[in-house]
Amino acid sequence: MISRRDFLQVSMAASAMVGASGFGNWARLAAQQSLTQDQLLEFDTFGNISLIHITDIHAQLKPIFFREPEVNLGIGAANGQMPHVTGADFRKAYGIADGSPSAYALTYNDFASLAKTYGRVGGLDRVSTVINAIRADRPDALLLDGGDTWHGSYTCHHTEGQDMVNVMNALKPDAMTFHWEFTLGSDRVNEIVEGLPFAALGQNIFDSEWDEPAELFKPYKFFDRGGSKVAVIGQAFPYMPIANPRWMFPEYSFGIRDENMQDMVNEVREAGADVVVVLSHNGFDVDKKMAGRVQGIDVILSGHTHDALPEPVLVEKTHIIASGSNGKFVSRVDLDVRDGQLMGLKHKLIPIFSDVIAPDATITKLIDEQRAPYADQLSEVIGRTDDASTLYRRGNFNGTWDDLICDALLSEREADIAMSPGVRWGPSILPGQEITREDIWNVTSMSYGEAYRSEMTGEFIKVILEDVGDNLFNPDPYYQQGGDMVRVGGLGYRIDVTKPQGERISDLTLLKTGEELQADKNYVVAGWASVNEGTEGPQIWDVVESHIKKLGTVSVTPNTSVKVVGA
Repeated sequence: MISRRDFLQVSMAASAMVGASGFGNWARLAAQQSLTQDQLLEFDTFGNISLIHITDIHAQLKPIFFREPEVNLGIGAANGQMPHVTGADFRKAYGIADGSPSAYALTYNDFASLAKTYGRVGGLDRVSTVINAIRADRPDALLLDGGDTWHGSYTCHHTEGQDMVNVMNALKPDAMTFHWEFTLGSDRVNEIVEGLPFAALGQNIFDSEWDEPAELFKPYKFFDRGGSKVAVIGQAFPYMPIANPRWMFPEYSFGIRDENMQDMVNEVREAGADVVVVLSHNGFDVDKKMAGRVQGIDVILSGHTHDALPEPVLVEKTHIIASGSNGKFVSRVDLDVRDGQLMGLKHKLIPIFSDVIAPDATITKLIDEQRAPYADQLSEVIGRTDDASTLYRRGNFNGTWDDLICDALLSEREADIAMSPGVRWGPSILPGQEITREDIWNVTSMSYGEAYRSEMTGEFIKVILEDVGDNLFNPDPYYQQGGDMVRVGGLGYRIDVTKPQGERISDLTLLKTGEELQADKNYVVAGWASVNEGTEGPQIWDVVESHIKKLGTVSVTPNTSVKVVGA
């Protein structure tokens, strides 16, 4: 039998709330042991309030494969701390057996072989089944969506997010916050939000002209649950105008605004909140810093950095929950709230094994209806991977999907160097698997996907790498303003992540000649996802599709062009 604690359930006594560091270990499972839906959902109901957290779905309606990161570096105080631990070190930290379902769900090792054993993950009809099961146990459970929901697929792009809105509305969330949604453009976002049957929250979404809270996005909402008053405060992605095109949402400004967050916490406490939950899209390290600066937050439901952690991280008296991405996990968090304060917490990170969890037939039908007008385009086979190649994206540096995209830019745009954004979203493709048009869009879909071609000096290329590197490796989380490192093709370099800005990047090499980049020489650079308005070029999905069609069978080799020092 599988232990009740095997799949990521943890409990915390009241004494642990004042500084105990351990949340318990997982029981171990043998590889390929049979799983059942009941075992995945098993939970000892606790306290009087239940939260259900989903985040960073990125428009993935159907089951997928998704490989967790191999490299997730922590800088400064975050070095070696969760979530900056991967692979065998991660399994050791949580007592996860090699080859087990937990190992497949949470780490990258032996991904392709374990995927053949345990199958696909996610699918919003399976997520619905889990939500329904929790609600059957706790009918007034709060369903909270951390954002990055209306972005990331063929159908989402072509319906301007409506496919995801329709399906998510059917799941009946109580509140959500935002990031990539704003790249639909503010007019479209406003149109959708005005019609949402649940709360759209963001205490840090301000009117850019008047520097006042935006009327459409409320800072918080109260819910009466289990005889207690729950305040949910929204925190949208703080760095929208830096990481994404400002011209798409000019009337809004963002920022961390932790002083305003403290004001909101104080305000809801004064209004009688017994427990304060922050629904955040800050990213995990930013949430940790905020938890140390803002007093009175009981729980932060963390999003943006796609981390999946089996146990909460405790910062002072604030518990931070990370629930993964792409519909791969659902978090259940039970709270014991008594006498106006949080007395205890129990958490379970539920992996959505698609072959184990029965789909909700109503949601399956609704999903199929959204996809039906595009069925032929979605299913068209463009190529396939060879028997040894896995396509994945996720990690601080290039993944194999990124390498393939960069190769496409080099070839199709006749460039010396390719640059691809360090985004985290995008499912994986197994060896010997067909690559469909849908698969290509799952890793390229966005509203500013033009593939530009321009000339840049060697000096300017270094400036770009230094700038992006500082966004990722600045030791202060509040200055980590982007995704992962820009992916490059045709270019090698050395990066010392311990150095200050301007000194991290060296040894830039043009791979096709082996020559060092010259600061004053021009090079032809192809890229995509420029934040500059008016960027011209073919759409990246067309560039990648053309390249894969020519290849027929995709073969990837290890990328050794980036030398990382100080990790």
